[in-house]
Amino acid sequence: MNATGRRKESIARVRLLLGPGTIEINGRPYEQYFPREALRLTIRAPLLLTHQLGKYNVLVNVEGGGTTGQAGAIRLGIARVLARLDPAYKTALHSAGLLTRDPRMKERKKYGQKGARKRFQWTKR
Repeated sequence: MNATGRRKESIARVRLLLGPGTIEINGRPYEQYFPREALRLTIRAPLLLTHQLGKYNVLVNVEGGGTTGQAGAIRLGIARVLARLDPAYKTALHSAGLLTRDPRMKERKKYGQKGARKRFQWTKR
């Protein structure tokens, strides 16, 4: 079963297959792809909540953004697949906030300014 997850500039395409429970991201094990334990926990959160950690192989293609954005996109993708798989999981995932897409994006740079909010120094003369 397939689903797509997005966060910031990252897009993750997630596939769940019956198997021993390996998680593979862009052809590499997720332990190798994400060295930080906090990001690994983010990815495993939907599987832990629904008690499906050792039951499905997770295959992910992710692109764009940084590591945190990619981990959030993968988490949303896994949660969406699980919600499609069994409607009983949907209520648990929704109440945990795992099915909600994070709408925060980088603010664009404005003309006449140094950045999105930073302005050039004002001098009277």
